[in-house]
Amino acid sequence: MFYLVEEFFSIQGEGKYAGTPSYFLRTGGCNLSCGGFGTPYSINGSIKYGCDTYFAVDRSFSNSWQKIESADIFISHLKTKFDTIGYLPHVVITGGEPLLYVADEVFYAVFSWLIDIGTNVTFETNGVIEINFDKFPLYRKAIFALSIKLSNSGEPASKRINIDAIKKIINNSQESFFKFTLNKEIIGSSALNEISDLVSILPAKKIYCMPVGESRSALEKNDKTVFAFCMKHGFNYSDRLHIRIFDTTQGV
Repeated sequence: MFYLVEEFFSIQGEGKYAGTPSYFLRTGGCNLSCGGFGTPYSINGSIKYGCDTYFAVDRSFSNSWQKIESADIFISHLKTKFDTIGYLPHVVITGGEPLLYVADEVFYAVFSWLIDIGTNVTFETNGVIEINFDKFPLYRKAIFALSIKLSNSGEPASKRINIDAIKKIINNSQESFFKFTLNKEIIGSSALNEISDLVSILPAKKIYCMPVGESRSALEKNDKTVFAFCMKHGFNYSDRLHIRIFDTTQGV
C-alpha cells in the first residue's frame, strides 16, 4: 500500500525535462520536513513552515491522502487516464518522498507496469533512501532527479545527505541528474562549496539549480540571483514553469 496525494496531467516545470508533457503521481509522506525553505501554511490553527509541497509532507494532511491498496485497480485507472490523453506521457513520481515506498509490493507493481508499457518514468527524490537494485531490478530503467537538499533546507547534513544511496542511484539507473534548490542567502554563503563537495565524490552529472519559491512572488525574490550563480559557475538554470504559469505547486 502507498499513499497518493494527487495525480494530474501537466507539463514538467523543472530540471532536465522541463517542458515535457507529463503525468504526475504525488505520493504522501517524507523523511525530511525542510522548514528552512520557509513556505508558510496553516494546520489546526497554527502556522508552520516547510517545503512548497507541505501538503504531501506533513502527515497532518494524511486524512485527505488516498490509499492505493490494489495495483490492478490503480493500473486500470491509469490506463483510462492515458487513453483520455491519447498518447503515453512521461510519468513523474514525486512527493513528499516517493522512495519511502521503494520496496512496497503495490508501488513496485504499478511502476513495473509503467516500464513494461514503455513509459519514461522520473523519480523526484531527495536521494536519502537506498534502493536495492538487485531485488528490484526494474528501477534501473528509471530516471532519477536527485533533488539533494542543502543547508538552506534547515535539515542537518547527517539527515539530508546519504552518499551511499546517491552513488547506488547514479551507478545503477539509466539516467540521473542533480537538482538543487537555492535562495539568495545560501548563494551568498555556502552554496558553491556544498555543491562542489557533493559532486567531487560522485560521478559527473548534470547540475540544475532552481530558485526557492512556492509562488511567483517568492520565485522573483531569488530567480535572478540563481540565474547569475549558474552563469558564473557553469551550472544549468532551471526555472519552475508551473509556478510561473499557475502561481502554485499543487495540481499543476
